[in-house]
Amino acid sequence: MPYRLDQRLAFPHPSLADEDGLLAVGGDLAPDRLLLAYEHGIFPWYSEDSPILWYAPHTRFVLDPLQLKISKSMRQFMRKDTLHCKHNTAFQDVIQRCAAVERKGQDGTWITNDMQAAYLHLHKLGYAHSIETFDKTGKLVGGLYGIQVGDVFCGESMFADVSNASKLAFIYLCQQFDFKLIDCQVYTEHLASLGAMDMDGNDYYQILQQQNITPHAL
Repeated sequence: MPYRLDQRLAFPHPSLADEDGLLAVGGDLAPDRLLLAYEHGIFPWYSEDSPILWYAPHTRFVLDPLQLKISKSMRQFMRKDTLHCKHNTAFQDVIQRCAAVERKGQDGTWITNDMQAAYLHLHKLGYAHSIETFDKTGKLVGGLYGIQVGDVFCGESMFADVSNASKLAFIYLCQQFDFKLIDCQVYTEHLASLGAMDMDGNDYYQILQQQNITPHAL
């Protein structure tokens, strides 16, 4: 059974999560609780009609930016310069677009209105960041967002309205900043093609313990 949170600002140890990674239920999305969660490798993931569920997977899907793989076709696409990236210029738009994405096998979104408000608050405090991809007309066509924990970027979601838009945002994240690790949370074929690999959850937790979560301008 998952641990039921109360008003105390505390989580059980991530190793106590069940086989699916579910660790705790309840609590709130206040900044202090969210930041404490990310410091310990925990993140909220739930639907509109359920209580807040907190996960700490025993296996994490992560990428070392130095091991980023860019395919020959992607390099050719990047040379065309049809899309370009910026960061922290349209956080609210990015998270709203991520919430609106229709995903195979998924009814609705885990990025509820409350989640959007909570992460927008963290963005304003300097903890949550977005990468945006624009076309030549200045239209937002892709992007991603996540939480920074020291040298670790904890990715939350991404979207793309045109081919390669989210992939370009991810490459920008890897190449323009000094992150030592990017947490992709769970496996996707898209991120695997870029070099993401499984990491034992305990090893990931030990890396987080060496970080200092503070607000950044990115």
